[in-house]
Amino acid sequence: MTTLPVTTPRKKQPDSVEPPRNVCERGSNAVNRAGPDDVILQDLAHICGNLRHEFGQMAGRNLLVVGGAGFLGYYLVQSVLAWNRVASADKKIRLTVFDNFIRGVPEWLDRLRSDENLTVVRRNVLEPMSEDAGDFHFIVHAASIASPTYYRKFPIETMDANVNGLRNLLDYFRLQKKRGKFVGGLLFFSSSEIYGDPTPEHIPTPETYRGNVSCTGPRACYDEAKRFGETLCVNFAQRYDLPIKIARPFNNYGPGLKITDRRVLPDFARDIFAGRDLIMLSDGAPKRTFCYVADAITGYYKILVRGQKGESYNIGVEEPEISISELADRCARLARELFGYTGKVVRHASSDASYLVDNPGRRCPVIAKARKELDYNPSIQLEEGLRRALLWYHDNREAEEA
Repeated sequence: MTTLPVTTPRKKQPDSVEPPRNVCERGSNAVNRAGPDDVILQDLAHICGNLRHEFGQMAGRNLLVVGGAGFLGYYLVQSVLAWNRVASADKKIRLTVFDNFIRGVPEWLDRLRSDENLTVVRRNVLEPMSEDAGDFHFIVHAASIASPTYYRKFPIETMDANVNGLRNLLDYFRLQKKRGKFVGGLLFFSSSEIYGDPTPEHIPTPETYRGNVSCTGPRACYDEAKRFGETLCVNFAQRYDLPIKIARPFNNYGPGLKITDRRVLPDFARDIFAGRDLIMLSDGAPKRTFCYVADAITGYYKILVRGQKGESYNIGVEEPEISISELADRCARLARELFGYTGKVVRHASSDASYLVDNPGRRCPVIAKARKELDYNPSIQLEEGLRRALLWYHDNREAEEA
């Protein structure tokens, strides 16, 4: 286990910003929305403002975010540090990030390393959690490849993180309780992919749907690992009476999702800022609902603190459900308004024969359970979320591949 800081010799990018001390007290519309720094401030105000109860419950405790250098880690980490800036000394959340940093330490995290309530550790989730790992009251397992392009490239590694890595954390959490330590919550990031390609009568899709999933197809390494991970969580929660909870994200997007990620919105942004036509590698017919990351992060912390043990929760938005073709048109139009983009939407066939195999035709959640049990209430509309995302990508056009 290696404790950082580590400085990465990359070009400095304005992908994070030091929030003002009162950011958690601001409303979501309280900042100037002219650029990417303002987007981050606005998002942090939105997250913290909606998590006063949950962060209050975590006050004075130790939080571990595994895989904290990734997309969701971007705001999982920064929102806690923003909260800490307005909290009294005894109410601060002490945050530790574990990551293997296989792609290097991201600039935004490197810039936060001087925060006295943040510890950053180079550690692989596959390493057993020995006694020197630390004393953690809340744990978030977000260490997994989530981009279909990359999890199909690294299928074994994807399965290992979601099964063997998860087992290490579950064993540690169980041992913490056995030692008489406070165990506040462990959150496992599953996926809406566990539903596979739902049949029409199961769209919108509730948590009770059991799925229509291939166990051998090109996406199975991710889908089935998440499904088995959920089984591990439920059985540990029941057998050892542990507060283990499960999140099923539905198409999150926004700041922190690298432009090289190879998911649909980063690909569109990459084309826009390269001055190319906006390319779709399909007919654009599949439909999705898209949940902006600031709303999603709010939901995840609510699950961690309020969720029932052994229960899973859809986190996303129920509308609008739009086609990929319509998403491309919206992005092109916004880019014209914001940046003077002159490209058009075009369709190309993918050179990858498996690119669309087992790709769900529709993906839309029922979020009634999260609304009722967690007070989850996503409010950032698609048009506004896309605008914020494109503003952020405008100043974050460079990122390492993979």
